[in-house]
Amino acid sequence: MPVQTVAVSLAPVPLSSEYVATIKSRRSATLQPQVDGRLTEIQVRSGDHVKAGQLLMAIDPAHQQASVDSQQATERQKKAVFDYNKLQFDRQKKLFDAGIVSRDVFDQAQQAYDNSKADYESAVASRKTQDEQLAYYTIRAPFDGVIGDIPVHVGDYVSPSTLLTTLDENKDLEAYIYVPTERAAQVRTGLEVDVLDTAGKLLEKTKIDFLSPQVDSSLQGILVKAPVHFGREMLRNSQLVKARVIWRTAPMAVVPVLAVTRQGGQSFVFLAKQQDGHFVASQVPVVLGDTVGNTYSVTSGLNAGDRVIVSSTQFLVNNMPVMPLGA
Repeated sequence: MPVQTVAVSLAPVPLSSEYVATIKSRRSATLQPQVDGRLTEIQVRSGDHVKAGQLLMAIDPAHQQASVDSQQATERQKKAVFDYNKLQFDRQKKLFDAGIVSRDVFDQAQQAYDNSKADYESAVASRKTQDEQLAYYTIRAPFDGVIGDIPVHVGDYVSPSTLLTTLDENKDLEAYIYVPTERAAQVRTGLEVDVLDTAGKLLEKTKIDFLSPQVDSSLQGILVKAPVHFGREMLRNSQLVKARVIWRTAPMAVVPVLAVTRQGGQSFVFLAKQQDGHFVASQVPVVLGDTVGNTYSVTSGLNAGDRVIVSSTQFLVNNMPVMPLGA
């Protein structure tokens, strides 16, 4: 049978391992209220793009607003007392300097002035505290991002344990990869990583830029991170992808995919070997490595220069006479 052959050659083949990775955003927030109350406004919808500082929701502030108004009135009262005691202190000081009033009268005026000043400063601080507390009744976006699911509704009573929504900035993404502990001696920053989708399509080539000093006790793996800059519309926060960590590149024998046959879970190739003045198809078991384009890397079973049959392999049997084309 006429057959086509190719010579086995050595090519640089990346030695790698493939893991499931999770895409995570460096900026992702779970929004919860800092106060109790009833929701009165929801200004956004799930999926909306919002800007930093934009109003998202509001909680009924009536009770807190009353506290602010009361504290402002107290502050004005303390201010009036302080202003009066300041005038009195200035007047008594002039009289004391002129020798008209005694030291005791001057000390009493100074004490009243100091007390009213402290009271006024305390009232100002309390009013500012109430103002800050009032600000908690409006929920604003901490940064630019995309609104997630909104499980609450207007009229719901919420508390600091209530989940209002999530906010994700779908950029500055990272791939979280857990490498088994048996690879601890090999993993390091700078290793190349191929990020693949679930179909095996290459999305991006990146490198490990973070290596955890600790082992995750639940997964018995070492967390490594690699930055991902692929299109924001293609990858989302918490999305699962494949990550191929390339440990090193070594020269290995490669053969075309069409040359490989499988029987009972074992991979074989046919070599064109010269025997008694003619060629025969010799079936040789091989151990395959990773695919490189349209070829398989072969970790054992072949040597450089072997002639592999790449045509009509489905019709070949071991030691069948063949005629290499061009030979």
